[in-house]
Amino acid sequence: MPMVQLKKTPLPALDPIQRRLGFQEVSLGYSPTQALAEAQRCLLCQEPNCEAGCPVGVPIRDFIKLIAEGKPLEAVRAIKQVNSLPAICGRVCPQEHQCELKCVIKGKQEPVAIGALERFVADYELAHQGAQTSVNGYHRNLVNSLPGKPTAKVAVVGSGPASLTAAGDLARTGYHVTLFEALHVPGGVLMYGIPEFRLPKSIVAAEINKLREQGVEIQCNTVIGRTITIDQLMHEMGFGAVFIGSGAGSPKFMGIPGENLKGVYSANEFLTRINLMKANRFPEFDTPVKKGQRVVVVGAGDTAMDVVRTAIRVGAREAYIVYRRTEKEMTARIEDYHHAAEEGALFQWLTNPVRLVGSDDGWVRGMECIRMELGSPDESGRRRPLPVAGSEFLMEVDTVVMALGTNPNPTVSQSTQDLVSDRYGHIKADPATGATSKPGVFAGGDVVTGSATVILAAGAGKRSAQAIHQYLNERRKAPTAGAPAVGC
Repeated sequence: MPMVQLKKTPLPALDPIQRRLGFQEVSLGYSPTQALAEAQRCLLCQEPNCEAGCPVGVPIRDFIKLIAEGKPLEAVRAIKQVNSLPAICGRVCPQEHQCELKCVIKGKQEPVAIGALERFVADYELAHQGAQTSVNGYHRNLVNSLPGKPTAKVAVVGSGPASLTAAGDLARTGYHVTLFEALHVPGGVLMYGIPEFRLPKSIVAAEINKLREQGVEIQCNTVIGRTITIDQLMHEMGFGAVFIGSGAGSPKFMGIPGENLKGVYSANEFLTRINLMKANRFPEFDTPVKKGQRVVVVGAGDTAMDVVRTAIRVGAREAYIVYRRTEKEMTARIEDYHHAAEEGALFQWLTNPVRLVGSDDGWVRGMECIRMELGSPDESGRRRPLPVAGSEFLMEVDTVVMALGTNPNPTVSQSTQDLVSDRYGHIKADPATGATSKPGVFAGGDVVTGSATVILAAGAGKRSAQAIHQYLNERRKAPTAGAPAVGC
């Protein structure tokens, strides 16, 4: 009887010293042999608990079984029935908090590396583009099974994971889709917010190229709510429906003294300057960024780990994570936390900033912090951090980055009549369909939920695409009195 492999098949990665010198992807992915070995660890449970842990219900057991049978392209097909972005989700989603958390062998063994296997089959597909006919066949079957002949125009606002998924599904269904992006490059947070070493931009570009091949028109440098309003899209430009997937790009700050000093960034600004504007190569590129020697990142989520690892790559001598709770309560992916530690990131747990101290010329030079201790659990279920009296101390810093989460930019909601949002700017939408308070307008992803995972956003885009098709098909069959039929 073969010996049971208790631990995951190790995922190859670049050497930590090599990583610090550039932005090459750190995780190298499984080879076919490694993927087969890992797939064979799966028990193929009759009732797969792991699927209950997936926000969109990827058929995990089925796609892993296909890998074990040597059928990676069929495995991609199984995944893409519910998740259009496996190459991206396999790299950046927190599987240890989702599907892998529910794996039945967890505790007795390490859970099956579901995310790494998802990435493997997606990368295999990208490397074997000529063999995709059978993989993409289900899209044609989907279109052929849909009632009616869709001809309407649909506008998609934003180009992050929710929008890419919605645009792709709608285009494959037969709609004329135009995607509007505020920045000069499409891809949304996948391009500006996640560094190259964690998500190569070639992967995102490949997804965007697929949309163009399917007939999706992409208009960059277009700020919906300023350049064009939602009402103009619908009433002047002839779009029968609009999907809003504009994400959550407005940063949160602590509200402590000194946050307006030079050298203090939000995580979004810091990462956008480097990921999208190439500020680390200034003056070769026009946008600068402060290349600090002592960098402090406040927060301990995925974005905080991205920032601290980026700071190391652009020359920080010391790069710290400062977090008011402990390592146990952090929300970052375990793999990225380990990679950050290997690359030299330093961690100040149970520490909270109370003010920033500046020099005479307005640059940040210090961060006064206070030690914390954990009390009873709060509404999040995590133990509440409480300040320890008299424990204040000063950290010498020259760059501070606040990685505390984001809210939606209010531009769309404030410029759109009858579109209801909450006090933080999140658009209120039906979780099952994405339908908003404004007829014909749907929304999904971070603009609705706040900062969340790629897979959650992609799932919202897929559900909204289905709902938009139903909405437009019903209007085409029975147009309202006095209104032209959709598509005419």
